[in-house]
Amino acid sequence: MARPDVGLPYQDPTLPVEQRVDDLVSRLSPQDKAGQMFHPMGTLQDVDTPNIEFGLPALRPTIEDQRITHFGLLGTKQTPREFAAWHNEVQRIALDRPLGIPVTFSTDTRHALSADPRNALTGDPESESPAGFFSQWPETLGLAAIGSDKVTEHFADIVRQEYRSVGLHVALHPQADLATEPRWARIFTTFGEDVDLVSRMAAAYVRGLDGAHPGGEAVAAMVKHFPGGGPQKDGEDPHFPYGREQVYPGGQFELHLKPFIAALEAGATQMMPYYGMPVGTEHEEVGFGFNRSVITGLLRERLGFDGIVCTDWSLISDGTALGDDIAARAWGVEQLTPEQRLLKALDAGVDQFGGEYRTDLVLELLRKGAVSQERIDRSVRRILTEKFRLGLFDGPFVDPERAEQVAGCAAFKRAGLDAQRRSLTLLTNRASGDASRLPLRDGLRVYAEGIAPAALEEYAEAAASPSEADVAVLRVRAPFEARDGLAAGFHAGSLEFDEAERDRILSLAKQVPTALVIFLDRPAVLGELADAAAAILADFGSGDEALLQVLFGRAAPRGRLPFDLPSSMRAVLESRSDVPFDTVEPQFHHGHGLAYEPGPLA
Repeated sequence: MARPDVGLPYQDPTLPVEQRVDDLVSRLSPQDKAGQMFHPMGTLQDVDTPNIEFGLPALRPTIEDQRITHFGLLGTKQTPREFAAWHNEVQRIALDRPLGIPVTFSTDTRHALSADPRNALTGDPESESPAGFFSQWPETLGLAAIGSDKVTEHFADIVRQEYRSVGLHVALHPQADLATEPRWARIFTTFGEDVDLVSRMAAAYVRGLDGAHPGGEAVAAMVKHFPGGGPQKDGEDPHFPYGREQVYPGGQFELHLKPFIAALEAGATQMMPYYGMPVGTEHEEVGFGFNRSVITGLLRERLGFDGIVCTDWSLISDGTALGDDIAARAWGVEQLTPEQRLLKALDAGVDQFGGEYRTDLVLELLRKGAVSQERIDRSVRRILTEKFRLGLFDGPFVDPERAEQVAGCAAFKRAGLDAQRRSLTLLTNRASGDASRLPLRDGLRVYAEGIAPAALEEYAEAAASPSEADVAVLRVRAPFEARDGLAAGFHAGSLEFDEAERDRILSLAKQVPTALVIFLDRPAVLGELADAAAAILADFGSGDEALLQVLFGRAAPRGRLPFDLPSSMRAVLESRSDVPFDTVEPQFHHGHGLAYEPGPLA
């Protein structure tokens, strides 16, 4: 389904990319150039219908009138074939324009089991786009728990193949932040706390997505959140005004750069700065997307990066989503007008504006002479170079039948299931000879919470109550403080179980030996639960099938903790937000993980 047009130099695939870019830029109007510099959201719905829920305009006029050709997609379709067909429909709209610039589609992570389609617009890290028909894998923390460069690169290679089959070209991941502040809500999409592990994983991820794949097969990694989004003051996230400050009480700004340097060395071509503003450093106290010494001085000049810098979403304009009013995350420059903010970001070195539609502001700055045509062309060249590198001008369409064969194929699903099993991390286990020691034997009477009865019946007899059970299996989440509105999706605050939940688990463990399976999206304080439970498994995004195979010995838990588990909230409060492994006497250390030998995998 390759595009046949080769009448103009930029359409000729035999010419060098630089020559093709030069030719195309010479033909672009100011409106065309402005359109390339925006990367808003799009939903997989009718192209002529606005999305009221998220306040998004219809896709067709955005392409035709604003000349925008980059969209981050949220939501999905029922099948890969439908997704691919929708992609082709949108590409035809773009190719019918006079210069026929194809659309680049990006996405947040789509392969984790705990995902939800709303994230891409709202910025809610608990709402990533769902795996749907794609192969299903653990969260990024789960890859870190496995700790294998080979597994992470293989995962990213599968992501690459599945994405390209349906028409996704840019991954708004990986997240190379160091998880040094245990309370931060976005830890679960990092590779954890150890800088060497995070650096290895980030590099392997980029290689798997892009590597040496030729145009039409690579996926560009937009690595985030430069220069490291981990050291959040009090663990609060800069999606919100109360979390806008990034602090470095341990003086570890340089340490947080290391995973990004590794990603750059692996070939990353796009970077996303975070919302946060550095406090108490040599850099201006404004959000990183407005920060010239960080983007130009550090990323471009010191590290030599000449790829695309795209802001995180909604730095310039206020908006609404899911019924919430969302103020522009213009931290440190709140007093500036949208036009002034955009100018400051351009001066900082930004090429593209995530989640924004304000092409009019670029045109007004050009008209006033506040920004030069040369400066705009510099960004547009970077952006178009990526489109050519990804093969979009030469093969803008995808094959819906091939998409059906590739996305979620049996081999990819097997690999995902294996990773789910391997990522499970055994923290405690009863002594040898105890009937409740893992692995459990088949046929036990099991009281289970959080496991589908149909999945359990292959292994055990379901007990209706703890009093009727030989053992209990309890799936729970790491603690967090409930909040309202958009903040409800950000699991922040205390890492200790509240008294009611702690007492409930302790009571259950007194009634019947209990295997506690805890989803660690953050490093929970387990306290006395560690001694009360018969066994504790740390879960980083494994489904019932993988979990039960491990619980009943069909497979072994092979994960290792990707961060420390603190002994108390006092230890967390006294730690320094930018320093890894800084809580005193953690209850479980990074790298901890018990094991047992599995029986035959059914």
